[in-house]
Amino acid sequence: MSFPYRHQPFKALYISWTAITLLVRLPAWVVANAIPAWRRPLSWPLKRIIIVKILRTLLDFMYATDFSPMAAPTLEQLAKHASFVWVDSAPHLVVGEVKDMAEKNGAKALKTGGFWYGPRGPNGKVGQAAGKNEKVIYNFHGGAYIMGSGAPSDSSMATTAEGFQRHLLAYNRIFALEYRLASAAPFPLANAYPACLLDAIAGYRYLVEDVGFAPENILFTGDSAGGGIAFALAYYLHKHRDVLSKVSKVKLDNAGRVVLISPTADWTLAGDLSPGHSMFRNWNTDFVYPILASGYTLRALAGHTSKEIVTASAYLSPGSLAFEHTPGMFTGMPRTCIVAGGLEQTLDPMLTLRDRLTKDMGEEMVAFIEEPNATHDCVASAWQEPERSDVLKKISDWA
Repeated sequence: MSFPYRHQPFKALYISWTAITLLVRLPAWVVANAIPAWRRPLSWPLKRIIIVKILRTLLDFMYATDFSPMAAPTLEQLAKHASFVWVDSAPHLVVGEVKDMAEKNGAKALKTGGFWYGPRGPNGKVGQAAGKNEKVIYNFHGGAYIMGSGAPSDSSMATTAEGFQRHLLAYNRIFALEYRLASAAPFPLANAYPACLLDAIAGYRYLVEDVGFAPENILFTGDSAGGGIAFALAYYLHKHRDVLSKVSKVKLDNAGRVVLISPTADWTLAGDLSPGHSMFRNWNTDFVYPILASGYTLRALAGHTSKEIVTASAYLSPGSLAFEHTPGMFTGMPRTCIVAGGLEQTLDPMLTLRDRLTKDMGEEMVAFIEEPNATHDCVASAWQEPERSDVLKKISDWA
Protein backbone atom coordinates (compact mmCIF):
# COMPACT_ATOMS: atom_id res chain seq x y z
CA MET A 1 0.00 0.00 0.00
CA SER A 2 1.25 3.50 -0.85
CA PHE A 3 1.50 6.34 1.68
CA PRO A 4 2.19 4.20 4.80
CA TYR A 5 3.48 7.20 6.79
CA ARG A 6 0.71 9.68 6.01
CA HIS A 7 -0.50 9.89 9.62
CA GLN A 8 1.18 11.53 12.60
CA PRO A 9 3.46 10.88 14.42
CA PHE A 10 4.87 8.59 11.73
CA LYS A 11 4.75 11.34 9.12
CA ALA A 12 6.86 13.68 11.24
CA LEU A 13 9.35 10.92 11.96
CA TYR A 14 9.60 10.01 8.27
CA ILE A 15 10.06 13.64 7.24
CA SER A 16 12.82 14.05 9.81
CA TRP A 17 14.49 10.82 8.72
CA THR A 18 14.35 11.82 5.05
CA ALA A 19 15.75 15.29 5.75
CA ILE A 20 18.59 14.00 7.93
CA THR A 21 19.59 11.21 5.55
CA LEU A 22 19.41 13.57 2.57
CA LEU A 23 21.83 15.91 4.31
CA VAL A 24 24.20 12.96 4.61
CA ARG A 25 23.59 11.49 1.17
CA LEU A 26 23.89 14.74 -0.76
CA PRO A 27 27.57 15.40 -0.01
CA ALA A 28 28.26 11.67 -0.40
CA TRP A 29 26.74 11.76 -3.90
CA VAL A 30 28.85 14.79 -4.77
CA VAL A 31 32.08 13.17 -3.57
CA ALA A 32 31.31 9.83 -5.23
CA ASN A 33 30.75 11.55 -8.58
CA ALA A 34 33.23 14.42 -8.31
CA ILE A 35 35.65 12.84 -10.78
CA PRO A 36 34.07 12.28 -14.24
CA ALA A 37 35.65 8.83 -14.57
CA TRP A 38 33.68 7.69 -11.51
CA ARG A 39 30.28 8.67 -12.89
CA ARG A 40 27.67 6.35 -14.31
CA PRO A 41 26.96 7.26 -17.00
CA LEU A 42 30.30 8.80 -17.84
CA SER A 43 28.69 11.33 -20.19
CA TRP A 44 26.54 12.99 -17.54
CA PRO A 45 27.56 16.19 -15.75
CA LEU A 46 27.59 16.09 -11.96
CA LYS A 47 24.53 18.34 -11.75
CA ARG A 48 22.33 15.90 -13.68
CA ILE A 49 23.39 12.92 -11.59
CA ILE A 50 22.52 14.78 -8.39
CA ILE A 51 19.17 16.02 -9.76
CA VAL A 52 18.09 12.49 -10.71
CA LYS A 53 19.00 11.18 -7.25
CA ILE A 54 17.10 14.01 -5.56
CA LEU A 55 14.04 13.45 -7.75
CA ARG A 56 14.05 9.76 -6.85
CA THR A 57 14.26 10.68 -3.16
CA LEU A 58 11.38 13.15 -3.49
CA LEU A 59 9.18 10.57 -5.22
CA ASP A 60 10.00 8.01 -2.55
CA PHE A 61 8.96 10.62 0.00
CA MET A 62 5.74 11.48 -1.82
CA TYR A 63 4.61 7.87 -2.05
CA ALA A 64 5.42 7.26 1.61
CA THR A 65 3.55 10.26 3.07
CA ASP A 66 0.47 12.28 2.24
CA PHE A 67 2.44 14.77 0.18
CA SER A 68 -0.79 14.73 -1.73
CA PRO A 69 -0.86 14.15 -5.50
CA MET A 70 -4.41 15.45 -5.38
CA ALA A 71 -3.51 18.95 -4.18
CA ALA A 72 -4.59 20.64 -7.40
CA PRO A 73 -6.60 23.85 -7.86
CA THR A 74 -10.18 23.58 -9.06
CA LEU A 75 -11.24 24.56 -12.56
CA GLU A 76 -13.04 27.55 -11.07
CA GLN A 77 -9.77 28.73 -9.53
CA LEU A 78 -7.84 28.13 -12.76
CA ALA A 79 -10.50 30.01 -14.74
CA LYS A 80 -9.24 33.26 -13.21
CA HIS A 81 -6.13 32.98 -15.40
CA ALA A 82 -6.35 35.10 -18.55
CA SER A 83 -5.23 32.25 -20.82
CA PHE A 84 -7.89 29.80 -19.55
CA VAL A 85 -10.98 28.85 -21.55
CA TRP A 86 -13.90 26.61 -20.71
CA VAL A 87 -14.55 23.51 -22.81
CA ASP A 88 -18.03 22.03 -23.08
CA SER A 89 -18.56 18.33 -22.44
CA ALA A 90 -19.16 16.02 -25.39
CA PRO A 91 -21.23 13.04 -24.15
CA HIS A 92 -22.50 12.32 -27.67
CA LEU A 93 -18.92 11.54 -28.75
CA VAL A 94 -18.39 8.87 -26.08
CA VAL A 95 -19.03 5.50 -27.72
CA GLY A 96 -18.03 1.84 -27.75
CA GLU A 97 -15.90 0.24 -25.06
CA VAL A 98 -14.91 3.65 -23.71
CA LYS A 99 -18.57 4.37 -22.97
CA ASP A 100 -18.89 0.97 -21.29
CA MET A 101 -15.80 1.59 -19.17
CA ALA A 102 -17.06 5.05 -18.23
CA GLU A 103 -20.34 3.59 -17.00
CA LYS A 104 -18.54 0.99 -14.87
CA ASN A 105 -16.32 3.63 -13.27
CA GLY A 106 -18.94 6.34 -12.99
CA ALA A 107 -16.93 8.65 -15.23
CA LYS A 108 -19.19 11.25 -16.80
CA ALA A 109 -18.57 13.67 -19.64
CA LEU A 110 -18.17 16.98 -17.82
CA LYS A 111 -17.33 20.55 -18.67
CA THR A 112 -13.58 21.07 -18.51
CA GLY A 113 -11.06 23.67 -19.62
CA GLY A 114 -7.58 24.39 -20.83
CA PHE A 115 -4.90 27.00 -21.39
CA TRP A 116 -3.81 28.76 -24.56
CA TYR A 117 -0.19 29.61 -25.28
CA GLY A 118 0.75 31.93 -28.12
CA PRO A 119 -0.82 34.87 -29.99
CA ARG A 120 -4.17 36.27 -28.89
CA GLY A 121 -7.02 37.65 -30.94
CA PRO A 122 -7.49 41.32 -31.88
CA ASN A 123 -9.53 41.82 -28.70
CA GLY A 124 -6.66 40.56 -26.57
CA LYS A 125 -8.46 37.37 -25.62
CA VAL A 126 -7.38 33.78 -26.20
CA GLY A 127 -9.23 31.14 -28.17
CA GLN A 128 -9.73 33.21 -31.30
CA ALA A 129 -10.98 31.47 -34.45
CA ALA A 130 -8.37 29.50 -36.37
CA GLY A 131 -6.80 31.28 -39.31
CA LYS A 132 -6.69 29.76 -42.77
CA ASN A 133 -4.37 26.72 -42.67
CA GLU A 134 -3.29 27.64 -39.12
CA LYS A 135 -1.68 24.78 -37.21
CA VAL A 136 -2.08 24.10 -33.50
CA ILE A 137 -0.54 21.83 -30.87
CA TYR A 138 -3.01 20.00 -28.64
CA ASN A 139 -0.97 19.09 -25.57
CA PHE A 140 -1.45 16.82 -22.56
CA HIS A 141 0.81 17.34 -19.55
CA GLY A 142 2.53 14.55 -17.65
CA GLY A 143 2.18 13.54 -14.02
CA ALA A 144 1.27 9.84 -13.77
CA TYR A 145 -2.43 10.72 -14.29
CA ILE A 146 -2.55 11.95 -10.67
CA MET A 147 -0.78 15.32 -10.67
CA GLY A 148 0.36 18.15 -12.89
CA SER A 149 -1.42 20.87 -14.82
CA GLY A 150 -1.57 22.55 -18.19
CA ALA A 151 -1.34 25.94 -16.51
CA PRO A 152 1.61 28.30 -17.10
CA SER A 153 2.30 28.12 -13.36
CA ASP A 154 3.25 24.44 -13.71
CA SER A 155 7.02 24.40 -14.24
CA SER A 156 7.09 21.28 -16.43
CA MET A 157 4.27 22.58 -18.62
CA ALA A 158 5.92 25.99 -18.90
CA THR A 159 9.22 24.38 -19.93
CA THR A 160 7.48 22.22 -22.52
CA ALA A 161 5.54 25.16 -23.96
CA GLU A 162 8.69 27.29 -24.16
CA GLY A 163 10.45 24.54 -26.09
CA PHE A 164 7.58 24.11 -28.52
CA GLN A 165 7.28 27.85 -29.11
CA ARG A 166 11.01 28.19 -29.69
CA HIS A 167 11.42 25.25 -32.07
CA LEU A 168 8.07 24.19 -33.58
CA LEU A 169 7.56 27.42 -35.48
CA ALA A 170 5.05 25.92 -37.92
CA TYR A 171 2.57 25.69 -35.06
CA ASN A 172 1.25 29.09 -34.06
CA ARG A 173 -0.50 28.18 -30.83
CA ILE A 174 -0.63 25.53 -28.11
CA PHE A 175 -3.77 24.38 -26.32
CA ALA A 176 -3.02 22.53 -23.07
CA LEU A 177 -5.98 20.61 -21.70
CA GLU A 178 -6.71 20.60 -17.98
CA TYR A 179 -7.88 16.99 -17.77
CA ARG A 180 -9.20 15.34 -14.61
CA LEU A 181 -6.66 13.74 -12.28
CA ALA A 182 -7.33 10.30 -10.80
CA SER A 183 -7.06 9.25 -7.16
CA ALA A 184 -7.53 6.07 -5.14
CA ALA A 185 -7.27 4.60 -1.64
CA PRO A 186 -6.15 5.67 0.87
CA PHE A 187 -7.56 8.89 -0.60
CA PRO A 188 -11.08 9.23 -2.05
CA LEU A 189 -11.62 7.29 -5.27
CA ALA A 190 -12.12 9.83 -8.07
CA ASN A 191 -11.78 10.26 -11.82
CA ALA A 192 -10.96 6.67 -12.71
CA TYR A 193 -10.35 5.89 -16.36
CA PRO A 194 -11.61 7.02 -18.82
CA ALA A 195 -12.36 10.39 -17.18
CA CYS A 196 -9.20 11.97 -18.61
CA LEU A 197 -9.96 10.55 -22.07
CA LEU A 198 -13.50 11.97 -21.98
CA ASP A 199 -11.93 15.37 -21.31
CA ALA A 200 -9.48 14.85 -24.17
CA ILE A 201 -12.34 14.03 -26.54
CA ALA A 202 -14.18 17.18 -25.45
CA GLY A 203 -11.05 19.27 -25.99
CA TYR A 204 -10.64 17.92 -29.50
CA ARG A 205 -14.26 18.72 -30.35
CA TYR A 206 -13.65 22.24 -29.04
CA LEU A 207 -10.61 22.76 -31.29
CA VAL A 208 -12.32 21.45 -34.42
CA GLU A 209 -15.91 22.59 -33.95
CA ASP A 210 -15.68 25.77 -31.87
CA VAL A 211 -12.29 27.24 -32.82
CA GLY A 212 -12.34 25.89 -36.37
CA PHE A 213 -9.04 24.04 -36.77
CA ALA A 214 -8.88 21.47 -39.55
CA PRO A 215 -8.03 18.06 -38.04
CA GLU A 216 -5.05 17.66 -40.36
CA ASN A 217 -3.60 20.87 -38.89
CA ILE A 218 -3.71 19.58 -35.32
CA LEU A 219 -0.68 17.97 -33.68
CA PHE A 220 -1.32 15.83 -30.60
CA THR A 221 1.54 16.01 -28.10
CA GLY A 222 1.95 14.60 -24.62
CA ASP A 223 4.76 13.81 -22.24
CA SER A 224 4.90 10.83 -19.87
CA ALA A 225 1.30 10.05 -18.85
CA GLY A 226 0.23 12.83 -21.19
CA GLY A 227 1.80 10.86 -24.02
CA GLY A 228 -0.50 8.02 -23.03
CA ILE A 229 -3.53 10.30 -23.32
CA ALA A 230 -2.38 11.62 -26.71
CA PHE A 231 -2.02 8.06 -28.00
CA ALA A 232 -5.34 6.96 -26.50
CA LEU A 233 -7.17 9.86 -28.14
CA ALA A 234 -5.63 9.13 -31.54
CA TYR A 235 -6.48 5.43 -31.19
CA TYR A 236 -10.04 6.20 -30.09
CA LEU A 237 -10.64 8.53 -33.05
CA HIS A 238 -9.18 5.88 -35.36
CA LYS A 239 -11.14 2.93 -33.98
CA HIS A 240 -14.50 4.71 -33.84
CA ARG A 241 -14.14 7.02 -36.85
CA ASP A 242 -17.26 5.69 -38.60
CA VAL A 243 -19.55 6.14 -35.60
CA LEU A 244 -18.06 9.51 -34.66
CA SER A 245 -18.59 10.83 -38.19
CA LYS A 246 -22.32 10.21 -37.77
CA VAL A 247 -22.78 11.81 -34.34
CA SER A 248 -20.51 14.87 -34.62
CA LYS A 249 -21.66 18.18 -36.08
CA VAL A 250 -18.49 18.53 -38.15
CA LYS A 251 -16.29 15.87 -39.70
CA LEU A 252 -14.16 14.72 -36.78
CA ASP A 253 -11.21 13.19 -38.60
CA ASN A 254 -8.08 12.20 -36.71
CA ALA A 255 -5.23 14.58 -36.02
CA GLY A 256 -2.59 15.21 -38.65
CA ARG A 257 0.30 13.96 -36.49
CA VAL A 258 1.07 12.68 -33.01
CA VAL A 259 4.19 13.19 -30.88
CA LEU A 260 4.61 11.00 -27.80
CA ILE A 261 7.37 12.21 -25.47
CA SER A 262 8.53 9.52 -23.03
CA PRO A 263 5.03 8.02 -23.08
CA THR A 264 4.21 5.67 -20.23
CA ALA A 265 3.19 2.75 -22.42
CA ASP A 266 2.99 0.06 -19.74
CA TRP A 267 1.52 0.34 -16.24
CA THR A 268 2.57 -3.15 -15.15
CA LEU A 269 3.79 -3.09 -11.55
CA ALA A 270 7.58 -2.74 -11.45
CA GLY A 271 7.79 -5.82 -9.22
CA ASP A 272 6.21 -7.93 -11.96
CA LEU A 273 8.85 -7.05 -14.57
CA SER A 274 11.79 -9.26 -15.53
CA PRO A 275 15.28 -8.48 -14.10
CA GLY A 276 16.59 -7.52 -17.55
CA HIS A 277 13.88 -4.92 -18.12
CA SER A 278 14.91 -1.29 -18.65
CA MET A 279 13.24 -0.54 -15.30
CA PHE A 280 16.25 -2.21 -13.66
CA ARG A 281 18.81 -1.85 -16.46
CA ASN A 282 18.54 1.94 -16.19
CA TRP A 283 18.13 1.97 -12.42
CA ASN A 284 20.79 4.64 -11.80
CA THR A 285 19.75 7.00 -14.59
CA ASP A 286 16.03 7.55 -14.00
CA PHE A 287 13.68 8.39 -11.15
CA VAL A 288 10.26 6.96 -12.06
CA TYR A 289 10.54 3.62 -10.23
CA PRO A 290 8.48 4.72 -7.18
CA ILE A 291 5.58 5.61 -9.48
CA LEU A 292 5.49 2.20 -11.14
CA ALA A 293 6.29 0.28 -7.96
CA SER A 294 3.61 1.82 -5.77
CA GLY A 295 0.69 0.68 -7.91
CA TYR A 296 -1.16 3.86 -6.95
CA THR A 297 -1.74 5.09 -10.50
CA LEU A 298 -2.80 1.59 -11.53
CA ARG A 299 -5.44 1.49 -8.77
CA ALA A 300 -6.57 5.05 -9.47
CA LEU A 301 -7.08 4.38 -13.17
CA ALA A 302 -8.72 0.98 -12.67
CA GLY A 303 -11.30 2.37 -10.26
CA HIS A 304 -14.08 -0.19 -9.86
CA THR A 305 -12.67 -2.43 -12.60
CA SER A 306 -9.76 -4.88 -12.61
CA LYS A 307 -6.10 -3.94 -12.95
CA GLU A 308 -6.03 -5.77 -16.31
CA ILE A 309 -8.12 -2.91 -17.69
CA VAL A 310 -4.98 -0.83 -17.17
CA THR A 311 -2.09 -3.25 -17.75
CA ALA A 312 -3.51 -5.03 -20.81
CA SER A 313 -5.27 -2.15 -22.55
CA ALA A 314 -4.52 -0.52 -25.90
CA TYR A 315 -5.58 2.77 -24.34
CA LEU A 316 -3.34 2.65 -21.27
CA SER A 317 -0.60 0.06 -21.85
CA PRO A 318 -0.10 -0.34 -25.62
CA GLY A 319 3.54 -1.25 -24.99
CA SER A 320 2.80 -3.93 -22.41
CA LEU A 321 3.58 -7.57 -23.11
CA ALA A 322 0.29 -8.37 -21.34
CA PHE A 323 -1.61 -6.49 -24.03
CA GLU A 324 -2.44 -8.77 -26.95
CA HIS A 325 -1.71 -6.79 -30.08
CA THR A 326 -3.95 -7.77 -32.98
CA PRO A 327 -2.13 -7.29 -36.30
CA GLY A 328 -3.58 -4.34 -38.20
CA MET A 329 -5.36 -2.73 -35.26
CA PHE A 330 -3.25 0.44 -35.58
CA THR A 331 -3.29 0.57 -39.38
CA GLY A 332 -4.58 3.94 -40.53
CA MET A 333 -3.60 5.93 -37.45
CA PRO A 334 -1.89 9.33 -37.88
CA ARG A 335 1.83 9.68 -38.44
CA THR A 336 3.41 9.15 -35.05
CA CYS A 337 6.74 10.14 -33.52
CA ILE A 338 7.90 8.55 -30.26
CA VAL A 339 10.61 10.37 -28.29
CA ALA A 340 12.57 8.29 -25.79
CA GLY A 341 15.61 8.74 -23.63
CA GLY A 342 18.13 5.95 -23.98
CA LEU A 343 18.57 5.94 -20.20
CA GLU A 344 14.88 5.77 -19.23
CA GLN A 345 13.46 3.08 -17.01
CA THR A 346 10.36 2.87 -19.21
CA LEU A 347 12.32 2.53 -22.46
CA ASP A 348 11.41 -1.10 -23.24
CA PRO A 349 7.63 -0.54 -23.48
CA MET A 350 8.27 2.40 -25.81
CA LEU A 351 10.32 0.12 -28.05
CA THR A 352 7.52 -2.44 -28.02
CA LEU A 353 4.98 0.23 -28.94
CA ARG A 354 7.24 1.45 -31.74
CA ASP A 355 7.51 -2.06 -33.16
CA ARG A 356 3.75 -2.63 -33.01
CA LEU A 357 2.97 0.67 -34.71
CA THR A 358 5.62 0.10 -37.37
CA LYS A 359 4.28 -3.38 -38.11
CA ASP A 360 0.76 -2.03 -38.64
CA MET A 361 1.40 1.42 -40.10
CA GLY A 362 4.68 1.01 -41.98
CA GLU A 363 8.10 2.52 -41.32
CA GLU A 364 7.29 5.70 -43.23
CA MET A 365 4.47 6.48 -40.77
CA VAL A 366 6.42 5.96 -37.54
CA ALA A 367 9.46 7.89 -36.32
CA PHE A 368 11.48 6.98 -33.25
CA ILE A 369 13.81 9.54 -31.70
CA GLU A 370 16.03 7.96 -29.06
CA GLU A 371 18.35 10.43 -27.37
CA PRO A 372 21.13 8.21 -25.94
CA ASN A 373 22.09 10.40 -22.97
CA ALA A 374 18.60 11.55 -21.97
CA THR A 375 16.46 10.26 -19.15
CA HIS A 376 12.72 10.62 -18.61
CA ASP A 377 10.84 13.48 -20.28
CA CYS A 378 13.77 15.59 -21.42
CA VAL A 379 11.51 18.09 -23.24
CA ALA A 380 9.96 19.10 -19.90
CA SER A 381 13.32 19.18 -18.11
CA ALA A 382 15.38 22.35 -18.57
CA TRP A 383 18.30 20.63 -16.81
CA GLN A 384 18.60 18.07 -19.63
CA GLU A 385 20.58 20.18 -22.06
CA PRO A 386 21.81 19.91 -24.76
CA GLU A 387 19.68 16.78 -25.27
CA ARG A 388 16.43 18.72 -24.79
CA SER A 389 17.19 21.20 -27.57
CA ASP A 390 18.47 18.44 -29.86
CA VAL A 391 15.21 16.51 -29.42
CA LEU A 392 13.07 19.58 -30.02
CA LYS A 393 14.94 20.30 -33.26
CA LYS A 394 14.36 16.73 -34.42
CA ILE A 395 10.66 16.96 -33.56
CA SER A 396 10.43 20.22 -35.50
CA ASP A 397 12.06 18.65 -38.55
CA TRP A 398 9.61 15.75 -38.40
CA ALA A 399 6.45 17.71 -37.59
